[in-house]
Amino acid sequence: MQRGADIGYGVDMVRGDAAHPVSQGLACTRGIEESRDPDGKWLTRPLVREDGELQTTTWDVALARVTRGLRETHQRDPDSVAVLGSGQQTNEAAYALGKLARGGFGTRNYDANTTLCMASAVTAYYQAFGSDAPPCTYDDIDDAEAHVVWGANPAVAHPVMFRWISEAAEETELITVDPIRSETAENSDTHVAPDPGKDLALARAILARLVASERLDDAFIAEATDGFEELLATLPSAEAAAKEAGVTMDEVELLADAMDRRALLYWGMGINQHVQGTETARALVDLTLATGNLRPGGGPFSLTGQANSMGTRVCSSKGSWPGQRAFEDPDHRRLVADEWGVPVDRLPDDTGPGPVGMLENGPEAVWAVATNPVAGMPEADSARARLEDAFVVAQDAFHTETTELADVVLPAATWGESEGTTTNMERTISRVRAATEVPSGVRTDLEIIATVGSRLFPELFESTSPEPSDVFDEFAGLTEGTVADCSGITYERLDESHAVRWPAPDEASAGSYRYYEGSESDAAADSESWTFPTATGNAQFSTGRQHELPEPTDEGYPLTLTTAREADGYNTGVRSRGGMTGELVARIHPDTAELHADRAVKNRLTVVSRRGSATIHIDRDEGVPRGMVWLPIHHPATNRLTLSDRDPESNEPHFKQCAVKLVAPETELSTARSD
Repeated sequence: MQRGADIGYGVDMVRGDAAHPVSQGLACTRGIEESRDPDGKWLTRPLVREDGELQTTTWDVALARVTRGLRETHQRDPDSVAVLGSGQQTNEAAYALGKLARGGFGTRNYDANTTLCMASAVTAYYQAFGSDAPPCTYDDIDDAEAHVVWGANPAVAHPVMFRWISEAAEETELITVDPIRSETAENSDTHVAPDPGKDLALARAILARLVASERLDDAFIAEATDGFEELLATLPSAEAAAKEAGVTMDEVELLADAMDRRALLYWGMGINQHVQGTETARALVDLTLATGNLRPGGGPFSLTGQANSMGTRVCSSKGSWPGQRAFEDPDHRRLVADEWGVPVDRLPDDTGPGPVGMLENGPEAVWAVATNPVAGMPEADSARARLEDAFVVAQDAFHTETTELADVVLPAATWGESEGTTTNMERTISRVRAATEVPSGVRTDLEIIATVGSRLFPELFESTSPEPSDVFDEFAGLTEGTVADCSGITYERLDESHAVRWPAPDEASAGSYRYYEGSESDAAADSESWTFPTATGNAQFSTGRQHELPEPTDEGYPLTLTTAREADGYNTGVRSRGGMTGELVARIHPDTAELHADRAVKNRLTVVSRRGSATIHIDRDEGVPRGMVWLPIHHPATNRLTLSDRDPESNEPHFKQCAVKLVAPETELSTARSD
């Protein structure tokens, strides 16, 4: 079931487009290898479950089974249908899936998978700026005087962007904040290692130091922000916050000095995947507000987790209607319903519980598109059990743990076989063009969604094979007049210019540095102005305080587990691990490994949390703090251990810290497994 050049189709060679204004010819190896030489097992024919086994079938049979199962469930209760999309889809497929989930099924139980990685950053942007839009762009990297990478490892997760950061930092300074000495930290000027999960305390320590040393942009604070006095009233002393964070005052001063310059502050999953992810992201934004770093060359820059995370957020009707139209606004709901030709009361009036909550609700049917919840959800054993009780449709290009338990498997095309657009983390929309024909037996995500949609809700989808350009035009029209206006972007414009950043309300405009208007020159500071789509028109400070971790260590579970990405791990690793689970390798400090040496068998131990266990191979690594176990988040065994506790504001799960212990390896597990 492997498809590729060796059997007559597929992509044999890939290179970047030097004419593209963003990539400039650079390309990420993970995206290249997906179509050129993936290790994962490709899906080439639909599958249906018969007598407990998945059997190859025709598209007609598979689609009939999908239609019947989803229709019967929907007729009983719309919210019994759960739909999981992904940041792996094109903008067009994401828009169509959201239209079907919200305007067809009318279900609250829909998510686009970004809640597992970006929801806390999204919520922080909305609360601080009134819009889910990082103000920075890639153009700002060269202009920054300091680069602070916090809770992220772009050397592994964003290699093209990290090349730009590294080149810019040769003339400036690069600081990494991470409990682990990551690949990014190895390539930084300075590495600051706070205690696991104590990033909010560190951010407050830096701000307190800036306040005490009078290194604030008072004019910007007075002119363009609200809530600073309230923040000051809750701000701890720099010394107390530094102690809570587990860092020295010298390290606090180093970071305060960086923020006192024109600084880009990047952050990732180490901040977002936390029960205080939103409050911590807000605290990082506060640092940029207090220092006036809302001008070109500086600002808060969240690093997205998936290839089209930003596009999914804007297009998919997951957390807002297209164009960031507010979900709870009746006028926006009515406009969307009218555009889609459906009754307004069919549209849910809230965004739903997020992916963890929707599975906890026990849905009768689950449709997973380009996502792998069996491996990707926290407390994965519980997630798997709930999916085993449901009618599951898995739509993917590769075999996954989720396709293995699905009732119907629909084989989908990869990016190299699809047409459409994507949106990167700096809000730039680019074309995706098929490099090869869609293989026989495989269909694009958009075609599959439209086919199912037209059978269930013909008023929503007139065609089973819509042109991606028509779908994009429909989406773009819905964004007209919004803060994420894409109505001035067309395929013709993208063909000519390669890429356009939103907001682009007409064919002559394109977004630049967000919320700011004015000169980069200090001499022209009196001509500067800021516009934020908040109730007051100003950016908002926050007042979060560091809390205890949801599951601190104790005598029974004395070690802290953390999770992060590997260089070849992507979308739960199904492209890179050859369809096999493979050995789970844990990075552990040599001293911690030595304390457990009497329990190890052939360099293996079993890591145990209150939710599950997994046998690991030990990789002794001095870059990992003593008392910590580092596991790759994309291995299917890892999330058997993690917590499903969520940030109350964003619904994002707390993947990063939980209490574990190391015991002698389980005799029946020679390697970690996910079942």
